[in-house]
Amino acid sequence: MNGIINLLPDSLANQIAAGEVIQRPASAVKELLENALDAGSSQIKLIIKDSGKTLIQVVDNGLGMTETDARLCFERHATSKIKSSDDLFLIRSFGFRGEALASIAAIAHVELKTKRKEDEFGTFVLIEGSKIKKQEPQQLSNGTSISIRNLFFNVPARRKFLKSDPVELKHIIEEFTRIALPNPKTFFSLYHNDNELYHFPSSNLRQRITSYFGKNVNENIVPVSEVTDFISISGFVGKPELIKKTRGDQYIFVNSRFIKSNYLNHAINNAYDNLIPKDYYPFYILLLEIDPAMIDVNIHPTKQEIKFENERLIYNYVKVAVKHALGKYSITPSLDFDVENNIAFSSMNPGAGNVSRTHENKHSGFNMERDDHKRPKENWIDFYKELGTTSKIEPGPITFSSDWTEDDTEELNTANKSFQVHDSYIISPIKSGWIVIEQSAAHERILFERHMKTLEHKKTVSQTSLFPDTIQVAPKNAEILDQILDHLKYVGFNIEKFGQYTYVVNALPVEGLKETPGKFIDAFIETYAANQELHLELKENIARSMASQMCISKGKKLTDIEMHELIDKLFACEMPYTSPSGKKCFITFGLDEVEQRFRS
Repeated sequence: MNGIINLLPDSLANQIAAGEVIQRPASAVKELLENALDAGSSQIKLIIKDSGKTLIQVVDNGLGMTETDARLCFERHATSKIKSSDDLFLIRSFGFRGEALASIAAIAHVELKTKRKEDEFGTFVLIEGSKIKKQEPQQLSNGTSISIRNLFFNVPARRKFLKSDPVELKHIIEEFTRIALPNPKTFFSLYHNDNELYHFPSSNLRQRITSYFGKNVNENIVPVSEVTDFISISGFVGKPELIKKTRGDQYIFVNSRFIKSNYLNHAINNAYDNLIPKDYYPFYILLLEIDPAMIDVNIHPTKQEIKFENERLIYNYVKVAVKHALGKYSITPSLDFDVENNIAFSSMNPGAGNVSRTHENKHSGFNMERDDHKRPKENWIDFYKELGTTSKIEPGPITFSSDWTEDDTEELNTANKSFQVHDSYIISPIKSGWIVIEQSAAHERILFERHMKTLEHKKTVSQTSLFPDTIQVAPKNAEILDQILDHLKYVGFNIEKFGQYTYVVNALPVEGLKETPGKFIDAFIETYAANQELHLELKENIARSMASQMCISKGKKLTDIEMHELIDKLFACEMPYTSPSGKKCFITFGLDEVEQRFRS
């Protein structure tokens, strides 16, 4: 009787393996760059076309390969990095499994050109779908050049699920950065569609960081240097001036290999205790050197997760090293941590003078005066009345009962008290209990709808700067900024290109910015780039990113007028229930819930 288990052919097995190793063009970029470094290259060039969908090429001046190795390197589990099981515990090379090139060859058209210094001729190999189409000697330069064309040509399902070109390019730049940063002595360059995005000459780590992140970062980083018998820690950490709302500029390398470790991230964040506010992230680039026998890098296909033999000890070393660096350079809290009352009461009187409102908003950095499509003030009062009928909020059409009277309106306008808790939440009574508003999410919703309307109508108001700001952005951000430059004028910016990565900011939104134009633009572009993963329309992405960066944060103390402004405009929104990212803007508590708690 014949069995049902069959041995898969190599071509099919390679395609299956490729699904784990090569998930997108950036995965292939990572593998090729790591191979170039393992070959001892001092110069590496990455050439990309159409965000890697058409071409990925890596050219290096490394050791090169013999004719036999040039063919054998595309076989599964063929590697020069390890020879026995003992070598798995002493890995210093980036690659060692022998899967990458075999996986790439199974799903792309691959050309390999390689030559050793001591050989008179090099070797050319052409492979399509794991099948060698041609192999011949050629006159070549020393080193290796690998070209990948038509990635996923025989796996249409995988190619169909690739993201847009800007998103795929962003991932490629991330992988390129993770290789180039910890190897400053190696020359790197990156070309996309014949334009050079990055040019990193051989240098030291600080110069490499400055080349990538810009002069502003160079002025706000401090060195970290701790050497023990167990571990060596070096690199740079940022001053509080470099904090961001996103984790983008955080890099940890172990033996020059980029890793992801929430555990070590926590250690570094703890070192910044009392230096930066909650929900903000510091800048750091740390290089850890440790005995390979003390770690295991063979626990994940991407090799970006590793296991330490003594995690707790590593945690403490990293925390102490960062804390020592910050203390050595006298980094002290530069933000306002004055003690405030946890509860700030407000009279919630909408009749407060408009003159004082403008004055207070100006000094608080909180301004919601402009609203080209403002609804009648009574709408939010009606909304309050509707909230008074239920303790559960469900998105949908709002109905109002007929027993709402002018006396009720007057009572809400003059008698109700609102107060702020922990400078983050606004609590106000309603008929059935209380409404609790998350001020940051509510403000984000207000700004989002305002920016969406200005983008749709292409009308806005800007505040011209008396002295325009000149800013520099990272190459990866410059490409995105160029794409949306014309649209930013509809949200209040007037920005002109002044050089390859230099821009002049002539006008700002009338609401003003919480930080310098350069820092705001950098943070805005990072948020915009992250939102591209969601396949948002351009206008919605810009509106979301602007709202995210401009909204008031938790911990911001508000005046009574500002609280009224926020409530008024939140319930004038078309969708006041949630922020653009889906976070609830408010919740309600009914009197019956409170009474039940006291009875239990």
